[in-house]
Amino acid sequence: MRERRLDPVTGLWTTFTNVPPDRAAAEDSSCPLCPAQLGIASYEVVVLEDPHPPLEPSPPPTSTDSTDFYAVAAARGAAEIVAHGDQHDATLKTLGVDALERAIHVWADRYADLGGREEIGYTLVHATVGEEAGATLAHPHSRVDGYPEIPPRPLRELEWARRHLERTGRCVHCDVVRNERRGGTRIVHQDASFLAFVPFAARAPYEVHVISQRHAASLLDLTNLERRALSEILHRVLSAYDELFGRPLPYVLGIHQAPTDDGQWLDVSHLHVELVPPNRGPSELRRSYAPELEAGVLVNSGVPERSAEELRTALAAA
Repeated sequence: MRERRLDPVTGLWTTFTNVPPDRAAAEDSSCPLCPAQLGIASYEVVVLEDPHPPLEPSPPPTSTDSTDFYAVAAARGAAEIVAHGDQHDATLKTLGVDALERAIHVWADRYADLGGREEIGYTLVHATVGEEAGATLAHPHSRVDGYPEIPPRPLRELEWARRHLERTGRCVHCDVVRNERRGGTRIVHQDASFLAFVPFAARAPYEVHVISQRHAASLLDLTNLERRALSEILHRVLSAYDELFGRPLPYVLGIHQAPTDDGQWLDVSHLHVELVPPNRGPSELRRSYAPELEAGVLVNSGVPERSAEELRTALAAA
């Protein structure tokens, strides 16, 4: 079964698919992203169609009929895998700044291509790194998913930003940048183009956001120099993670940028990268609790200012 069903209670879509992401690849003894399996000698970056996509451009017909109460839709969209180099045991951090810069160029290209398709309204670039964060495929890779509509969390973020703009006349993310620079206690690192900081209301102890210092709606708005700067500051944050924990830290990465449907959100879209490790401390994973899962009430045992100070110290030692 591969289809989308609308929850009549919450108004949210759930995608049903036969194969969870990465499962088939994980069950295979040979890595599907290594050069031998791809039939090439070596590569720096390669984009592949997901062999088991949750969403695809021409999905099969739904196996369930819609009713007046229960809505069913085809799993239409896109799902791609970006493999970052042919070194199976590498990470985005160990691959270095040049590889991260290549990744940013590819992510921007896929954002533009997928976003230009009629069936796609939002393009999400994301990566799950490390088994503890949920990754089942060790080879360094990221994913680019194209959704028919804006997913719930980005939509809530955009709607809140719209209210802030209507109330103050300003972009809420620009205000965040201004306030973080004024205080400085939650800043991990900054340069002329980007700011890396632990959010004031962080969901996890070592969550870090990397945000454009100027109002840029998407990766497409960045100059080549700014893309290089983004790769450098991402590498610095990942280096701080590994230095602080003394090992490669698992994390989830997500790039939030403008929806690609009709441009109505451009004035409140502000490019930022979210990095969320599951760890509470060097030896303790962050578990999910009932208030988080059932009510969306987040619980964080860390203190953002203290986490930022620890990461700054680790970055200085990295």
